[in-house]
Amino acid sequence: MDPALQAAAEAQPNELDPQLFRHESGRMVIALTRLFGTHNLALAEDVVQDAFCRAIEVWKFRGVPANPSAWLMATAKHRALDLLRRERTARTYAPELTRWLESEWTLVPSIQEVFGPHAIQDDELRMMFSCCHPRLPEPVQVALILNILCGFSVGEVAAAFLTTRAAMEKRIARGKKTLAASKRLFELASAAADLEGRLPAVHRALYLLFNEGYHGASEQTAVRTELCREAMRLTALLLAHPLAATPATHALGALMCLNAARLPTRLDAAGNLKPLAEQDRARWDAALVREGQRLLNLGATGTQLAEYHVEAAIAFLHASAPSNAATDWPAIIALYDTLLSLRPSASPSPVVALNRAIAIAQHQGPERGLEEIAAIADPARLRTYPFYFAALGELELSSGRPALARRHLQAAVSLARNAAERHFLKHRLAVCEAGRHPS
Repeated sequence: MDPALQAAAEAQPNELDPQLFRHESGRMVIALTRLFGTHNLALAEDVVQDAFCRAIEVWKFRGVPANPSAWLMATAKHRALDLLRRERTARTYAPELTRWLESEWTLVPSIQEVFGPHAIQDDELRMMFSCCHPRLPEPVQVALILNILCGFSVGEVAAAFLTTRAAMEKRIARGKKTLAASKRLFELASAAADLEGRLPAVHRALYLLFNEGYHGASEQTAVRTELCREAMRLTALLLAHPLAATPATHALGALMCLNAARLPTRLDAAGNLKPLAEQDRARWDAALVREGQRLLNLGATGTQLAEYHVEAAIAFLHASAPSNAATDWPAIIALYDTLLSLRPSASPSPVVALNRAIAIAQHQGPERGLEEIAAIADPARLRTYPFYFAALGELELSSGRPALARRHLQAAVSLARNAAERHFLKHRLAVCEAGRHPS
């Protein structure tokens, strides 16, 4: 979603929901790209922005309609019809649209069909795989899905990748250029090998989308449930397709369900973050835990072990433990070891290594946890991550070194990405400065 439009929507919180625009953005771009062809992706994005601008203008005076999603879709559809009627001879479009343009009798019903809910759902899958063109590196593929399909701004995608906005702008521009050259959306009925080759990037994009909702870098809030639900919805589309419902897809779905089960307790009534050890486990969603376990069992039927299998197994151990103290920490540490072994040695995950160190601290004490944090490869990648310094602060305080703990927690507060994180870290800093052991 364009940052200016998001800012305009957020300026009128009682009337306009910026998350509605984000959710509808991908669906509208996809339908329009089906009409115009991938080489006219920029035109599709322009039509969507026009629809959003029109909504901001009209809804401000008339109020939000009873079905805002339908209003936006209808506005985009009418704008597309106007463009097609005016420019039918000035542009080249998707091959099927060229046939529809021959007659007004075929044009209007064909556009109605493209904007139908079932057609959009099919095209969402096609767009996911279109973004994963084999000529593009996987990070570019993932960035395209987040930007086009999920409505992430360039800045939000950059934050998800822990990179700069300028670097991400270049990455997305390169991806859209390649996508435009393909002329049409990916055909799901094509060779299974082609779909299979693109599937890992689709998995990675949905994984990042869920994580951005669960503990992302948003300045507005620490938890964005709507992004988690959107990632789960798109993963369900993959699970419903026979070629995409692989063991890794089942494991990814399991991971999302098991983590989503804890969403009701991630924030307290005042909107403040609650650490895992302090969450009321009776409020975790038991139905999602059961669904996560079911999907994890289905994912275990294959011969390949994906990172999602291991992460889902870790999430299940947390979800099934009656308390933090009763958690099977040795098993979790062993799973983190497996997870790190699955990563190429040239690109270890510092966040995974940090989580492993925290698990070791839970099992073997804070000094061992600090030793493991000190041994993390490439710690520079964690220097902008507030919970790296928060972990150091908690472990130093538990080890009886409040002065060191205070410095780390002050650094964590300075890096907080939203009010909920800032409040949580300031509370921990206050505990430290009062000389009390963290609860």
